[in-house]
Amino acid sequence: MRRTRTTTRVTVSHDRGVFMISVAAELAEMHPQTLRMYEQRGLIEPKRSPKGTRLYSHEDVDRLRRIQEMTNDLGLNLAGVEHVLRLEQELDRARRRVDALERRTEELQAEMDAQIAAVKREMRGGELVPLKHTRSIVPARDVAPPAPPAAPPPPSGPRRIRIEREDGRGI
Repeated sequence: MRRTRTTTRVTVSHDRGVFMISVAAELAEMHPQTLRMYEQRGLIEPKRSPKGTRLYSHEDVDRLRRIQEMTNDLGLNLAGVEHVLRLEQELDRARRRVDALERRTEELQAEMDAQIAAVKREMRGGELVPLKHTRSIVPARDVAPPAPPAAPPPPSGPRRIRIEREDGRGI
């Protein structure tokens, strides 16, 4: 009788602690004591089992590799690594804030477009124009055309009349 072998695949969340310190250190190619030191400095925060055992996630191992890259390849000390990681967190927060503001801007633009369309329908499709001094939008038919320039006032005092002779010369 022949047995068939079955393979079970388990998918683990990238941020779930699954590696004990020795395995995480091996994956990151570091000494376990280095991981403890990084934890003391706040560079890494492994999860803990109910009994207090450190459990490192895939995300933690990636971060350890990144720290090692910054120290070995780029020559940063741990204070520099801390600064870079803090700046990256701030940048990530700023990006999320910008994304939220862009979404809100799109929502507000859609609301304004809907309101303008409603006003146009209400005005029976008439053209809308801004009213200069109030910044209000009014139907074009309600805006009076600009007044023509005023005529200059008549001169004050006695009025002179030119009198000409028959030959065209003035008197």
